[in-house]
Amino acid sequence: MRVLVFAILTIVAVSANSSARAQTYNPRYPVCMKVVEMFGGERYECLFTSLEQCYQSSIGLGATCVTNPYYGGRPDRRYR
Repeated sequence: MRVLVFAILTIVAVSANSSARAQTYNPRYPVCMKVVEMFGGERYECLFTSLEQCYQSSIGLGATCVTNPYYGGRPDRRYR
């Protein structure tokens, strides 16, 4: 019985101790690639200046191209 309890506690402790990283977006680039990694992880790579550039880089990966919500580029001055 002790072995079973120890095994269950070990499994719970190992599964609860996952490595967590803060999600970062690079505000210099308007397009990010969301890459889905094995075992349920995901990460964002904000290194692209256009959606087309991102699409070409995502070919063959489990990835999706999205616009960067924190893009700090030049504001559109047409509507001022």
